[in-house]
Amino acid sequence: MTAQPRPISILLCDDDAGDVRLTREALAESKLRNELNVVADGDEALAFLRRGPGHEAAPRPDLILLDLNMPRRSGHELLAEIKRDPELALIPVTVLTTSSADADVQRSYRLHANAFVTKPIDLAQFLVIVQEIEQFWVQIVALPPRDGEGAPPEDGP
Repeated sequence: MTAQPRPISILLCDDDAGDVRLTREALAESKLRNELNVVADGDEALAFLRRGPGHEAAPRPDLILLDLNMPRRSGHELLAEIKRDPELALIPVTVLTTSSADADVQRSYRLHANAFVTKPIDLAQFLVIVQEIEQFWVQIVALPPRDGEGAPPEDGP
C-alpha cells in the first residue's frame, strides 16, 4: 500500500440525519484523510456534481456513497444520471442502503453501481462497514484521477 497523497473527497447522498451522523463519525475515526460533503436528495446531488447554483466551488468527489431512498430523485434515478454523464461516469458509486432486496441489488448493478452494501442495523457494525468502504476505495483500489489530474486522453469505444 502506498501513502495517501491527498484527502479523498466523498459525496454522501442520504436524507437520513442519523445515518449521516454515523457516517461522519465513522469517517472521522478513520486514519485516512477524507473530506465529506453531504446532500439530502437526488436533485441536490446533481447540482453538487455539476457545480450548479449554490455548488459552484464543489469539489469533484473521488467516491459517492448513495442511499436508494431519497426524496425528489431516487438513488436509482440519480445513479442512472451519473453513469449517463461522461463527466461523472468514472466516479465510483457505492450504494449504501437499508435495502437488501434482490431487485434493488440487480437494478443497481445494471445501472453500473461499483458496489452494493446493505446498511447494518447494528450501530457498531455500521461504523465498521463505513470505515471498510473507505479503506477499500482509498488503500486497495486505484481511483480515477480528479478532473484531469494526469488523465490520458479519452479512448474511443
